[in-house]
Amino acid sequence: MSRRKSDEEKDEIGSEKFIVPELTEKALLATGIRVGTIVKTKDMESFIGRTRPDGLHIIDLEKIISRVDIVGGFIARSDIKRTVVCSAREYGKTPVEMFCSLTGAIPMVGRFMPGTFTNPLFLKHIDPELVIITDPVMDAQAIDEASKAGVPVIAICDTDNVTSNVDFIIPGNNRGRRALAAIFWLLTRSVLVHLGALSPNQQLKNSIEDFETKVLEEGVK
Repeated sequence: MSRRKSDEEKDEIGSEKFIVPELTEKALLATGIRVGTIVKTKDMESFIGRTRPDGLHIIDLEKIISRVDIVGGFIARSDIKRTVVCSAREYGKTPVEMFCSLTGAIPMVGRFMPGTFTNPLFLKHIDPELVIITDPVMDAQAIDEASKAGVPVIAICDTDNVTSNVDFIIPGNNRGRRALAAIFWLLTRSVLVHLGALSPNQQLKNSIEDFETKVLEEGVK
């Protein structure tokens, strides 16, 4: 069983290198974006940079950023209005909704209703061109239906995830509130840059904090 990470859990930080004009590497690392779990699957082994003395596997930050940019370019070349972004995880709600509001993709947060992708008679049926999910475990139904419909699946995967039926992996901490906000902030920026709506040197008007799900009560996961 994997150990869950708190949002405040950080790795050693030393670099002041800028990831994008408005974000330093130090600030990005502070979100916990690369802090994995104590479990490592074969599927995710190649994305792990090292293991800390406490047993937590640390994901290679360069691979996170590189893969986010690849996905950003792919989304920009796709029909964004038929790109569905799913998150059954509560911490994914605001990041997904912010990403979709800024790019035009379709948000699907909370429980995934069976038949959404596979049953044309279902009232809320969607025929997606691309599906993005925040966790292969929490969003298993969405992955299963997308695969049956022949729709490519992009998934944010932590070190303990098994990636069956996932076509492209974005490695990263998919449990942390701030980490998910950071991943979708980076992805939003990448899509807008690839679309030409934002220049590479231009700042995104929204901050990572704007993408962060606010905890209103105890027990939110």
